[in-house]
Amino acid sequence: MDKNRFKNILKKFSKQKVMVIGDIVADEYILGMTSRVSREAPVLILKYDSQTVLPGCGANAVNNIHSLGGTVFPVGIVGDDDMGRKLIALLKEKGIDTEGIISDEGRLTPTKTRILAGGSNTTKQQVIRIDRENSNRANKKIEERLLKIFNGMSKMMDAILVSDYGLGTISEKILNSINRLAKSGKNVITVDSRFNILKYRHITAATPNTEEVEFALNTTLNGNNINKYGRKILSQIKSDGLLITRGKEGMTLFEKDGKITDIDVYGTDQVADVTGAGDTVISAFTLALCSDASMKEAARVANYAGGIVVMKSGTATVTIEEIKNAIESETLALITNTYHE
Repeated sequence: MDKNRFKNILKKFSKQKVMVIGDIVADEYILGMTSRVSREAPVLILKYDSQTVLPGCGANAVNNIHSLGGTVFPVGIVGDDDMGRKLIALLKEKGIDTEGIISDEGRLTPTKTRILAGGSNTTKQQVIRIDRENSNRANKKIEERLLKIFNGMSKMMDAILVSDYGLGTISEKILNSINRLAKSGKNVITVDSRFNILKYRHITAATPNTEEVEFALNTTLNGNNINKYGRKILSQIKSDGLLITRGKEGMTLFEKDGKITDIDVYGTDQVADVTGAGDTVISAFTLALCSDASMKEAARVANYAGGIVVMKSGTATVTIEEIKNAIESETLALITNTYHE
């Protein structure tokens, strides 16, 4: 498999239309300069420096599809609040169609606030994260609007990327609609689900990380049992593929014909920040599958994307050029091992 094959796959990214349906989250970063230790408690006092808001979770997948050259249509919910308006504005600034994002005055926009501390000449380190989430599902009116958008727009898409972080967007009705569409085989459908991977059926592929597999099967993964449990999930959800991301151990791809492929991590295992890496992986994986890549080829493209993004600080994206450069610098024949068990 030569490098030109991968470049031809990447060239087709710009022709793909991808719907991202799921949980739209604000990633807020508050930077502070270390001042002194408080007299009130054994904690640091930080002098406020700056605030940044970035698209997170499903919105990060949207950002990554766009950054990789695809046409993206986000479908989801934000609150009728400052964070929701900021997220919509950020996406609109990039020329992304946000008509599928519904503002709901009865909900807050899920927000992950990371407090980073450091000196003027040192790297800022995260000291705490505060999550503000919705514990309830969307109301029936909002759910029906989402279903109408999903059913209407999915016909115009090459792929559906589901970003299910368990924050209330993917209701049972919406999940059932996704499964029905998946069974029809009309679209590439990929799923990243924090808690509900076993509820999906007939999808093209899912991309859980190690912790999500462990949660789904109530087990502990290791090098000796990952093949057993990977095949178990693949069989249960009846998908064409399952790509388990394993941090510094790379990725393992399971295919319905029984093939298993281990992919070494790209780059260094000394990562800068894993925030949002899974969103980048599934974005590149989805676009590659739409671009006539085999399951194995798509996984390798996703592996490059994931290896690049974890070397960046905060919620980040990758570009086609970065992946091309990675392909040029890597010996492709050395990074995978495919076998049957």
